Amino acid sequence: THLPIGEETPFRPTNPYAVSKIAQDMLGLQYFLTHRLRCIRVRPFNHIGPRQSDVFVVASFARQIAEAEAGLHPPVVHVGNLAPSRDFTDVRDMVRAYWLAVRLGTPGEVYNIGSGHAYIIGDILKMLMSMSRVSLTIEIDPAKLRPTDVPEIRCDSTRFFKTTGWRPEIPIQQTLQDVLAYWRQRVQVKR
Repeated sequence: THLPIGEETPFRPTNPYAVSKIAQDMLGLQYFLTHRLRCIRVRPFNHIGPRQSDVFVVASFARQIAEAEAGLHPPVVHVGNLAPSRDFTDVRDMVRAYWLAVRLGTPGEVYNIGSGHAYIIGDILKMLMSMSRVSLTIEIDPAKLRPTDVPEIRCDSTRFFKTTGWRPEIPIQQTLQDVLAYWRQRVQVKR
């Protein structure tokens, strides 16, 4: 594994979703090369933030915690593999990055966008659990385990930083607080 992952790191997709992202990237490049369409390709790493669907790991944890706090189910968080590390960036920082890519990026170029820091999924869960109003336990749910799981994904955004000056501004703890607050509010509305 090449870490951090730069723009020149060879592709090694491990699932159909990853293959689709590579195809999208290559399609953008072909439209630039063939038709001179002003395509600026970005390879964003993991986004997290309020309003994210609970099909994603951080939102799933936050929803389960909020529901346990509200007494909707026992104080248990059902999880998959907690060992992988992912490069999480707040979606609000990512939106700013996209805006800068459009304004300052070079057509035909590709830019990785991420924090450059890999967070262990289990550590993210511990941070969220430390914010909980109830004591929680963790249970492995075999249905949440993936057939293939890349141990670590960490972004090298050097090219994008140099081109735009962008840096993530929202700390991970703030993002997690905001995600949990969103799910607490959503759970209360459902009741």
